[in-house]
Amino acid sequence: MGDGTQIADSPNREPVVLHRSDWASHDQLWKGVVQGVDIGTGVTVLFYRTDEIGVGPLWHVHPYDEMFIVRSGHALFTIGEKKIEAKAGDILLGPANVPHKYHNLGPGTLETTDIHVSDRWIQTDLDDPELMAD
Repeated sequence: MGDGTQIADSPNREPVVLHRSDWASHDQLWKGVVQGVDIGTGVTVLFYRTDEIGVGPLWHVHPYDEMFIVRSGHALFTIGEKKIEAKAGDILLGPANVPHKYHNLGPGTLETTDIHVSDRWIQTDLDDPELMAD
């Protein structure tokens, strides 16, 4: 590429196909995880879904960046000190080492695809300062 970016040469690398039964935690819903280490890449992908308003991943942190793609629904993300309302089609960045959480604002289903810039899912769950203030 002309911008100085180099692409790794992988002449012996083969395509990988994962079937739903390889990654999904539900036989019909988009819920589950694909860890990059299992397919030889540096990216891990989580598929999240909930119909319950107020429900979502709790306060936690990763030692790498994470991108959130809101596939359907309406969510409230807390990333560090910032609260961000997001809807279907929005993409957010959770920087490395910045605690975050999100939940379904409704109405209806919230579905996200969460891209972890790591070959494996590494997460430290934290005490939520908002819940501790009560």
